[in-house]
Amino acid sequence: MTGAGAHIFAVMEKDAMDEARMAEILRPVGAEENERREERVRGQFWRTAKRAARQIPFMGELAAAYYCALDQNTPTRVRGTLLAALAYFVLPIDLVPDFLVGFGFTDDVAALTAAITAVRAHITPAHREAARRALAELD
Repeated sequence: MTGAGAHIFAVMEKDAMDEARMAEILRPVGAEENERREERVRGQFWRTAKRAARQIPFMGELAAAYYCALDQNTPTRVRGTLLAALAYFVLPIDLVPDFLVGFGFTDDVAALTAAITAVRAHITPAHREAARRALAELD
């Protein structure tokens, strides 16, 4: 295969790998792992968010997702999905190192976008208001 056909195949192969990677990151885990993720997210979210603020265009929605994930009234499946993406976001080492300016948060953005899109209906006005207040305090 040469030329355009090879390029299309390469793009399709990369998309399939990206989907597989997203499925791996967001896969359901047990209660114990969710607790570890929640602890990691609580401890590192705002520090990571400050570093990423200029590179993530939907910081308000991300912060609202954070509050949704920590809300005990949020369904377990939704919390698990958000905690998985948020835990990946706060990890110091991931697929694309976060310190690479302009590229470092691209894989995090993909995981966060997938998770937030999947559970958007569960992010409430109260979560968004808490996010708005928290982000205002960061400035």
